[in-house]
Amino acid sequence: MKQYQVTGMSCAACQARVEKAVSKVPGVESVAVSLLTNSMGVEGEAAPSAVIEAVEKAGYGASLKDGNPASAFHTSVSSCGGSCSLNSAPADDILKDTETPKLVKRLILSAAFLLILMYVSMGHNMWGFPLPSYFHHNFIGLAILQMLLAIVVMFINRKFFDNGFRSILHGAPNMDTLVALGSGVSFAWSLVVLFNMCGKITQGTPLPDLKEIYHSQLYFESAAMIPALITVGKTLESLSKGRTTNALKSLMKLTPKTARILKAEQGEGNGVTEVIVPIEQVHVGELFAVKPGESIPVDGVVEEGESAVDESALTGESVPVDKVPGDVVSAATINRSGYLRCRATRVGEDTTLSKIIQMVSDAAATKAPIARIADKVSGIFVPAVIGIALLVIVGWLISGQDLSFSLARGISVLVISCPCALGLATPVAIMVGNGLGARNGVLFKTSEALETTGKADIVALDKTGTITSGEPRVTRILACDGVTEGELLEKAYALEKKSEHPLARAIVKKYEEQDSTKNVAEVTAFAIHAGHGLEGRYQEMLLHGGNGEYIRRFASIPKTIEQTATDCAGNGETPLFFEEDGKLMGAIVVADTMKSDSPEGIRQLKDLGLRVVMLTGDNPATAQAIARKAEVDYVVAGVLPDAKAQTVKQLQEHGRVIMVGDGINDAPALTSADIGIAIGAGTDVAIDSADIVLMNSSLTDVAAAVRLSRKTLRNIHENLFWAFFYNIICIPIAAGILSWKMNPMVGAAAMSISSFTVCMNALRLNLFNMKDPGRDRTLHGKSPAELPFPKPDTKVGKVMSEEETAPEEINIPETEGRSSTMRKTLKIEGMMCGHCEASVKKALEELDFISLAMPDHKSNTCVIEIPDGKDFDEAKVREVIEGKDYKYLGAE
Repeated sequence: MKQYQVTGMSCAACQARVEKAVSKVPGVESVAVSLLTNSMGVEGEAAPSAVIEAVEKAGYGASLKDGNPASAFHTSVSSCGGSCSLNSAPADDILKDTETPKLVKRLILSAAFLLILMYVSMGHNMWGFPLPSYFHHNFIGLAILQMLLAIVVMFINRKFFDNGFRSILHGAPNMDTLVALGSGVSFAWSLVVLFNMCGKITQGTPLPDLKEIYHSQLYFESAAMIPALITVGKTLESLSKGRTTNALKSLMKLTPKTARILKAEQGEGNGVTEVIVPIEQVHVGELFAVKPGESIPVDGVVEEGESAVDESALTGESVPVDKVPGDVVSAATINRSGYLRCRATRVGEDTTLSKIIQMVSDAAATKAPIARIADKVSGIFVPAVIGIALLVIVGWLISGQDLSFSLARGISVLVISCPCALGLATPVAIMVGNGLGARNGVLFKTSEALETTGKADIVALDKTGTITSGEPRVTRILACDGVTEGELLEKAYALEKKSEHPLARAIVKKYEEQDSTKNVAEVTAFAIHAGHGLEGRYQEMLLHGGNGEYIRRFASIPKTIEQTATDCAGNGETPLFFEEDGKLMGAIVVADTMKSDSPEGIRQLKDLGLRVVMLTGDNPATAQAIARKAEVDYVVAGVLPDAKAQTVKQLQEHGRVIMVGDGINDAPALTSADIGIAIGAGTDVAIDSADIVLMNSSLTDVAAAVRLSRKTLRNIHENLFWAFFYNIICIPIAAGILSWKMNPMVGAAAMSISSFTVCMNALRLNLFNMKDPGRDRTLHGKSPAELPFPKPDTKVGKVMSEEETAPEEINIPETEGRSSTMRKTLKIEGMMCGHCEASVKKALEELDFISLAMPDHKSNTCVIEIPDGKDFDEAKVREVIEGKDYKYLGAE
């Protein structure tokens, strides 16, 4: 998505006008304009010059933002009480609010001249304030003085008139148009009355008659008061809108400015010296040091030292996390105790902090579905108000009222109508909600995600790495007669070390803990059989490892081993069988422990009225044991990675679905779900496929995301209600339909307050504790729907007969994380963005021997999966990639 800065917008009508103009540009797939941040996000292949030209033809200004996350966010808030400089500057300058001081200056100048005007027009007559003797009964002189003072106030606030009348010329009237018309008509009518008074003087009109005209028909004070009061509202609005971006400003201020780089000393010795350099000069692979109390400058891995690191700025968790060699550290977190030496892994825009800033600022440029209601109304609102004002004037004239009275009613209608409140109702709440989520480690990528999450009915949870820790360990080694435990573990290690599955890593770790010095021969002819197991040749012997069904193709399983494996599976453990040249060597039992907070997170989701479904490739017995401990509602066991997306689609027949996962194999399901949630410890592919990212990798934060979404949506409904209610009630009052005849100045004051009220209501969200389950309840009080899946207290997995679930048919996993028979990594040069990735993905998946393609433009790679029975045709792959104008560098 390309991000643009848009200038000149003043209300929701402007926003709708820009969206309509840009959507007509060839190559634009979607466009979302934010009135709050004065920004625009455009999807598609349209050239930036064409987009900018369309915006300018609509009567507004536009410029392409640069790629720097801080700068991009900075420019997006420049016109809403946030920062205003459009260049890359230090954080302190970027975050400086320059718009509100301009409004305050305008307000002070306007108020100074307006007070004099009000003293002249009302003070003497209403309260008996003294005037110079020259003006006693000199009504012509007083009227000219009022005119001059009104001109000064209108000139100070000339921006309303410039924008308002220019928008009429472009056929897109906006809020400024209403202000300009209200003030301009008041001034023009008063000018006509002044000329009339001069004519009557020459005709000898008595002084009492001139006094009556002066007091009842002149509206110079209204002409000045209207823009002045609207400026009051704009100032309050700017202050409150600036506060909605405080969360992101705080994140941007966290960005470290310097780093303590370790460089080898020149000459004799092996010492190192510490050099403090600007953060921009840190490169991947460099060593840096962090002393106690210092901020960690970039993402890295601890190489030496131990410490407790405060990660609350990124995760919202106040308890420091212990770090030892091998642990990951993130930029902007605080080293609380020990001295750390780390190696940089991500710098600049690639750090976790920069990605958070980018993610949340991008969300501000997207549009929530509910905003379309206000957009549709705003598109016709201003023309409709102008039409109503004309009808009011004509109506009162027909009823017998004079022109002065009728104009006053029409002007009141113009200035009391407030499209700003409609335009701000949704984006201010979304911005505050996004900021609150970011402070608590819950990152919404789009406004739509923030709105939709709270409407979900079902939560589908991946098991490994989501409900469980994803770090299984070997609990038992069951060797057959004639095979030692050491021999079984060695051959299992040789086979499993080429697999990326968590269960495989447990076996590898177990072997390396026992004997990491022994050289083990490499397995050749290695292959993965999706959903079943592994195959490879070790020292001329053919090895197989995997689930019971798979191993029975090559060897029989003794009843004693079978029974022990069955008992282990019933306790939530996973037995993996291994055979060599037709002889079973034994089984290695692996257990993946449940996260301590998973049961609590699942309980909170159920209290919120959601059905919780666990998806796993485990056999039914193992899945049942985990499901009972986690207390999920339903279980789908034995599901292959490729089938997870299909399971999600089946769930969607019964309601909106949230999918929570962490692995590569979860990416299709995350994309298929209404809302995909990736836990922060997961893979980059899962995070890129998701709509929400949880920095804490905790299921309690899934419930927190649902809670925040519902609260934000409720706030949006409140804002929309008050915005619509305000206009529905105030327009008839201003028209004089009720007994009270509103003065145009009162209408301007009411309009100035409405937008401020909407912003302040949105800011109440900052007081919401999104992690407090104390007030959880089901959505609209409805009962969760029953799903056509087994519950943990019944047979789990697919509905099976007794024979199918007998011990000899145990389905041991080798499914999660093993998404294909064969996986290859392609090297591709030339991908620059998400659109490039989408183009490569679509082209590769059209080949019949590729079931899934996962390109990554940042690493210039693409992981592909090839199903059983298919051969990799490199020539076709090269042809397809180079046909898309990318460079193919080979496969691994």
